[in-house]
Amino acid sequence: MARQPIGKVFLVGAGPGDPYLLTLRAAELIESADVVATDALVSPDVLSRVPRSAELIFVGKRAGAHAVPQEEIHRLLIQKAREGKRVVRLKGGDPFVFGRGGEEAEELAAAGVEFEIVPGVSSAIGGPAYAGIPVTHRAHAATVTLVTGHEGDDSAGVDWAALARLRGTKVFMMGTANLAVIAKNLRQNGMRDAEPVAVISKATTPEQQVIRGTLADIADRAQGVATPALVVVGAVVQLRDAINWFESKPLFGKRVVVTRAREQASGLRRLLEEAGAQVIEFPLIEIAPPDSYESLDRLIDVLDDYQWLIFTSTNGVRSFFDRLRFHGKDARALGLVMVAAVGESTADELRASGIEPDLVPPKFQSAALLPLLEGDQRGIRTAIVRGAEGGEELIEELRRRGGEVDLVVAYQTRRLAADPAILQDIDIVTFTSASTVDNFYAAAADRAASILQDARVASIGPMTSDALRKHGREPNVEASSASIESLRDAIVEAF
Repeated sequence: MARQPIGKVFLVGAGPGDPYLLTLRAAELIESADVVATDALVSPDVLSRVPRSAELIFVGKRAGAHAVPQEEIHRLLIQKAREGKRVVRLKGGDPFVFGRGGEEAEELAAAGVEFEIVPGVSSAIGGPAYAGIPVTHRAHAATVTLVTGHEGDDSAGVDWAALARLRGTKVFMMGTANLAVIAKNLRQNGMRDAEPVAVISKATTPEQQVIRGTLADIADRAQGVATPALVVVGAVVQLRDAINWFESKPLFGKRVVVTRAREQASGLRRLLEEAGAQVIEFPLIEIAPPDSYESLDRLIDVLDDYQWLIFTSTNGVRSFFDRLRFHGKDARALGLVMVAAVGESTADELRASGIEPDLVPPKFQSAALLPLLEGDQRGIRTAIVRGAEGGEELIEELRRRGGEVDLVVAYQTRRLAADPAILQDIDIVTFTSASTVDNFYAAAADRAASILQDARVASIGPMTSDALRKHGREPNVEASSASIESLRDAIVEAF
């Protein structure tokens, strides 16, 4: 009889909201899970790590609304573990800081189920840090006290007199619903009316909002603040004036659309998010293998017969070297062949593969190579490695000059269906190729003009800008060179 596999439960902290605050251990466990039971406050970007093969169960709880009763969550974790599953119980912040992780661990222990605790960055620490408020400071606070904000007037859970006497910083978790009660109880037990207070809404996210006041007026100032939110009380709140770093980022609060293929979007997304933007991915194309590898395989078989290889994009470089490795070869196979790259990003991709390009034109345009190549191409054989779609100007001119030119199709782009309804309140739309422009207008159809009416449009280079002009839209921003870094810099400078 087959032995029943032994399951295990991991109580994992997902951090306070910023997906980059997820720990390496948490990421590893999420990506290898059979079952993920997640709370409502876990970032969608964190949940994107859940494998498609895994069972994703929402057991989310927010103040006043419980999707699944706590007792049912206990039964679910135990049941799935006994089925031999690798179960990740995913919680916002840290599982042991007002996350009921202790209760779940007790139930698992009582049931004889193996478990592991994976701490996360608590919003009690990460939230104030992103608001420019250190919870401890040598000159202002030697202690920090974490308090649940769910306590009301009649609660026996908080000794308000003792809490009010404590010096240092007080952080109330989930406290906005009872903010007036919290402020009143602290004041009635001896804290001064003028004590600084900050309410931090949606901490560590691009939607973060900080409302400052005092115990006397914070309840009025913070009315209607979005949840989740936490409350910080103490002198350290005043330090925000000097060290408010997160909301001072140049693109903080800006909603920026990235239209690149999903497999390419992460680099640009990361650069924009580091500048403070809220990024909305709206992939319009995907990069796919060519319908046939015939031309690429033929090139690889007779590389020594060519004098020039021209790569017009990073995708072409990646596809070429992937196929080269498939045939058991590496960069040495290029021998004495001269190599040209259109665009600095293409050149960088070549360098990453061990090839220093011999020629890089100043503009991200294939035609920009023409003044740099020999006027007499007789006796010169050139392979242009690119996607299935593209202009013919370079090929035709080199042939006109007497050269032998082969088009090598290394990949193709396919249009993806996209729902423009997600593009609400957009500040900037980025375009990184002519195909993303054309596909955006195809996807958005008669809504394209209205989406772009109040948004700024950022182009990676002249060819992309020309594609926009064909649709009647002049770009507001054009990168000085065809790289995502330059595009990011141009956007930041525009704002």
